[in-house]
Amino acid sequence: MGRGKIEIKKIENPTSRQVTFSKRRGGLLKKAHELAVLCDAEVALIIFSSTGKLFEFASSGSMQEILDRYSKCPDGAQTGTSNNNSSDLMGHEVLKLRQQLERLQTTQRHMLGEDLSQLTVPDLLQLEQQLDMGSSRVQERKNQLLLKEIEDLRRKEEHLGNQRKTNQIKSSAR
Repeated sequence: MGRGKIEIKKIENPTSRQVTFSKRRGGLLKKAHELAVLCDAEVALIIFSSTGKLFEFASSGSMQEILDRYSKCPDGAQTGTSNNNSSDLMGHEVLKLRQQLERLQTTQRHMLGEDLSQLTVPDLLQLEQQLDMGSSRVQERKNQLLLKEIEDLRRKEEHLGNQRKTNQIKSSAR
């Protein structure tokens, strides 16, 4: 069963207004994160509460980097309107690749434990999760290789043992 439509107007009860703000802010932040992850979009979200408290989300790097990029963007480029000639498309592709390279370099620095001062607690928790997952995968692969090496050595030991027995039988038969 779906929810009924609500009238969009200011909520008069301060407690209800605060609860609604908190829930919708969380939902909006979650949607911004999902958009960034699912669509590989660079997303920046700034929210000021009625009390003036700041809430922000930056999908990659820092909010300042995204705002700097936005301020450098020529008019019309924000909406994606451009001529369809090949040089514009190539320039746009080069710009996208440079941005992707910057994001990857930033991520690499973060993975190495560098440039962490700009990251928020949720960013650091996400980075920690990624590092834990990566570490688990590395350990799993290392264990697979070690088990394979142990199995190969066991086979080699068994083969050498069989050869030794064969040689003993041959030498005792002489």
